[in-house]
Amino acid sequence: MTCYIKITCPQCKDDGIMKAGRNARGEQRYRCPNPSCPTKTFMQSYRYRAYEPGIKDQVVAMAINGSGIRDTGRVLGIDKQTVMTTLKKKLAALCRSTPESMSC
Repeated sequence: MTCYIKITCPQCKDDGIMKAGRNARGEQRYRCPNPSCPTKTFMQSYRYRAYEPGIKDQVVAMAINGSGIRDTGRVLGIDKQTVMTTLKKKLAALCRSTPESMSC
């Protein structure tokens, strides 16, 4: 008897998922065929929590609400250097999208 696991895209919840190779550790990757979906490839389980969808948004939200870098890393279960890198990248993206009259 064969058992199947239904796999859906974590962003758009589409169930027409295709296989997309394997990662370096041999775990299966999947691809979402929906062109409007922001997720291109994903995996069922991630080895490191910072790669999971939504974690980077939580880092930014916690920083806006006044949480410190160490506190954010401890609560989310990621390294404090990852928190700092995420916030620096977000700031750089905001500076590129703002008009020249504003300084970052």
